[in-house]
Amino acid sequence: MTVDQAFPTYFWAEGGPLADAPVDMAKTFDGNMWVASRIDRSFNLNGLRCAPNFSVPRHHHNLDELIVVFEGEFHVTWGLDGEEEGSRTIGPGEFWISKAGTPYLMTAGPEGVTYMETWPEPMEKLETYWHDAGWVHR
Repeated sequence: MTVDQAFPTYFWAEGGPLADAPVDMAKTFDGNMWVASRIDRSFNLNGLRCAPNFSVPRHHHNLDELIVVFEGEFHVTWGLDGEEEGSRTIGPGEFWISKAGTPYLMTAGPEGVTYMETWPEPMEKLETYWHDAGWVHR
């Protein structure tokens, strides 16, 4: 996955753009996550695959998000202010909805995971706020 820490809708949850955060997006994601290139993004869809046991760093969005797993599994933990409010493992054919503003961390299962995410608004309106857990730091 090509990563751009300076992407204009990526923010550090503690304030400011992700580009100024003490984390290294390239080292965190490199070789661990792939984005489907043949999906028409005008339908607000994003197809992804994660390497076995890879944790997508804790983050939240400004919009509700629907995640549907096709192959493998994700273990998701979520909650506000660093407090775990819940957790769930999502397998093939199952889905999970992340509520706007609720931080969550997703960890792929031992065989990795292939999934799709979608939002109720165009992706141009999507903002992602990244938290400290799960990153390779600079």
